[in-house]
Amino acid sequence: MRRPAKTPPAKSPSAGRRSAKPRPAVAARAPAAKPYHHGDLRRVLIEAAMQLVGEGGPEAVSVREAARRAGVSPGAPFRHFPSRDALMNAVAEEAQRRFRAEIVAALADAPPGDPLGRFRCLGIAYLRWAMKNPTHFEIISSRRFFDHDRSAGVSSDNAELIGLTERTLAEAFSAGQLAARDLKQVQIAGRALVYGFARMHIDGHLPRWGVAEAEAEQMAADIVDLFIAGIARPAAKV
Repeated sequence: MRRPAKTPPAKSPSAGRRSAKPRPAVAARAPAAKPYHHGDLRRVLIEAAMQLVGEGGPEAVSVREAARRAGVSPGAPFRHFPSRDALMNAVAEEAQRRFRAEIVAALADAPPGDPLGRFRCLGIAYLRWAMKNPTHFEIISSRRFFDHDRSAGVSSDNAELIGLTERTLAEAFSAGQLAARDLKQVQIAGRALVYGFARMHIDGHLPRWGVAEAEAEQMAADIVDLFIAGIARPAAKV
């Protein structure tokens, strides 16, 4: 007599299945990045263009490259600067502003009651800034890169610096510090001195005259002193 087959014990519904690994928690989706936005895009673009001038000269400036450095789309700058000429005009105004600020800061330390001492501070500050920022000085001293006549900011600051130089030497003349009788000649000669030396440095002429780059700033101070010695009235003998 055949024995009835044994019925296997009933398996639980989960039997035979591999235990499911716990799924990692789904990370919350990061919010979409917001477009980069400058609080003052105009200022940032000018600063980018100033850096381009410092690195490669005025020819290195373009609105597109300034936009790239500012981290904005190529079309973003045109709201502020519709052309390269407009951007270059803004660069010239900023360079002139910094130039003027350098001279004003130097005059704050000038000896009171000594116009020739003030002129010395002015002249040395002029040359120091021009030699440290040759490409920026090139822009504001040349009419090749922007329209001077349409730039009120550059014209105003430049006129103020010229007027400051003229007044300082006029005060020295009135105080009896000058030996020269023609004040206008002295004023033009003073302007020619600092501008001419700055241009010699920018144009690379100083090495031909035996002045190394490391010596240029000291030479600038020395020629200002030489000029003052030439125009000053000799001290009265006691």
